Amino acid sequence: MQASPASASKTAIHAGLCLGALGVVFGDIGTSPLYTMRECLAHLPPVDREAGVLGILSLMFWTLTFIVSFKYLRYVTKADNRGEGGIFALLALSHDRKTDRSKGLGLTAIIILLGAALLYGDGVITPAITVLGAAEGFKSFNPNLSQNSCIIMAVVILAGLFFIQRKGTRTIGSIFGPVMLVWFLTLGLLGGWHIWQNPTVLLALNPSYGYHLLADYPASMGALLGAIVLTVTGAEALYADMGHFSRRYITWAWYGAACPGLLLNYFGQGAYTLNHRAEAATEGFNPFFVLAPAGPMQFGLVLLSIMAAVIASQALISGTFSLTRQAIQLGYFPRLKILHTNAEQEGQIYIPLINWMLAIGSIWIVVGFKSSDALASAYGIAVTGTMAVTSLAFYHVTRRRWKWSWWTAGSLCGLFLVVDLTLLGANAHKFEDGGWLPVCMAFAVLAVMHTWKSGRNEIQEKIYNGAVAELELSSIAKSKSIVRVPGTAVFMVGTPKGTPLALLHHLKANKCLQKTVVLLTILTEEVPLIKDEDRMTLEYLGEGVWRAVGRYGYMESPNVSRLVERIQAQGVITNLQGVTYYFNREMIIAGGNARMFEWQKSLYAFLSRNARPVKDYYNILPTQIIEIGLPVQL
Repeated sequence: MQASPASASKTAIHAGLCLGALGVVFGDIGTSPLYTMRECLAHLPPVDREAGVLGILSLMFWTLTFIVSFKYLRYVTKADNRGEGGIFALLALSHDRKTDRSKGLGLTAIIILLGAALLYGDGVITPAITVLGAAEGFKSFNPNLSQNSCIIMAVVILAGLFFIQRKGTRTIGSIFGPVMLVWFLTLGLLGGWHIWQNPTVLLALNPSYGYHLLADYPASMGALLGAIVLTVTGAEALYADMGHFSRRYITWAWYGAACPGLLLNYFGQGAYTLNHRAEAATEGFNPFFVLAPAGPMQFGLVLLSIMAAVIASQALISGTFSLTRQAIQLGYFPRLKILHTNAEQEGQIYIPLINWMLAIGSIWIVVGFKSSDALASAYGIAVTGTMAVTSLAFYHVTRRRWKWSWWTAGSLCGLFLVVDLTLLGANAHKFEDGGWLPVCMAFAVLAVMHTWKSGRNEIQEKIYNGAVAELELSSIAKSKSIVRVPGTAVFMVGTPKGTPLALLHHLKANKCLQKTVVLLTILTEEVPLIKDEDRMTLEYLGEGVWRAVGRYGYMESPNVSRLVERIQAQGVITNLQGVTYYFNREMIIAGGNARMFEWQKSLYAFLSRNARPVKDYYNILPTQIIEIGLPVQL
């Protein structure tokens, strides 16, 4: 019996979404086998080789199972903000609706922002370690190849990857899923083949092997767990990319391809290590590339590894762009130039400044650390730190939004935190070996986000919250001392109430006012997307004055020109080309009584001077704009 066309089409859609999840969500965690087993073996205490390998495999299996399958897929991914996940979704969900968020940043918000900032550190080190680790695979069939040659290859690949970002991911994105499917199938087949040769490794499914390895050698616990955590790098992507594929398809992709491929490969590497003990005893032994027979198959595995590493890096770079736009929209980051690379996909964007900062950081790390094992020694602090922040934020969601009892929420999230903090503590020793780099980057980003948000809150309170009432504006508009001239003026207003200072300055200087005046406010809601019918509200205030409020989600970019077209469609504006837009141009002056440190005031002034002008961010022609200076003392 043949399936109906509708059923076949539905199946194809499901398969396509699962394939897409493989390419975007699991790229980072999917490339962990390139270096994880090597690092675990390097930190293995002086124990019987078989007991040591079985202990490592047991810890890998149960770490993946607990963190990915249990914590993220079973619980954290249920905390979605209208289908969207990620650290800013948790920030929105963890807020108490009864509190006024404009008064300042609470401790919970700061902790969650730290988690977001740590993702930037992860965004620098992940492309470096995955691409360099894949390039080092060429040494598996050419032992005479120098490490400098691998470094040069990695730098060229990274430079090319970041260079093509401005072209967007529309073309190369279509091959992400198929390539990663081939990657996970290859991981599984190679691992399964070696497991068949030594099925003893399946004993590692017993958690006692991992427990005894840690309990019998407590002095090596920190270094060993610091290497084990490499198995779950990229787990945060399960939650962050949920809006693209939904929880269902991410779960299917994990259990259908990613999880089996990873586990089979790790166990296969363990089997190879036990079957080749003399080779495994050599310094820097990496069982991954030698899983494939020497010759063309091994060469093909290296090429496939490089492709997988590029895809993993691309997914992380795109995720960093999305994270930055969300921060900008929610008021935690200065406005930056954002380019849309695909007219059909709102989420495909390119942010030049972020791209080149990631490029410089990743290439500098490759050149500075020189090898993937040195990079692995610095990798893990940002990852485990973000996991711990997620657990803390998830607790607030369960208590404030889901109304769980403190006992239920505390028990579950306490269990998460015990594991997260254990892994974070195990990675503490990496700080001196280079782990300071992503941590310092994270605190620098956190300082920028906290300063920008605090500065915006102060300006909002000092300037816009004390605006003139609408009644007074109506009186001013019909005053005989004010000449009403033809045309339309759109004044950008910080809040959907009061009269903008730009309008008052305009009246004071010119003694005239256009016959049609629109007070336009752009609001960003703490939801990912706003329905089209809820995009704008329009209210008539009298005397030719209108108030419009445009609403956007934190996953969207505002477009004032389109909002004004909507206003025209309702008969308020007759000539779009004749519209003049008025903006305040804030000029920050120090020496005020703002509740900020002096260094924050100076930093905010610097950020404000260099942020992308609002007029450019809102997509308005410069020939239609008038800016009015507004000195603000912080």
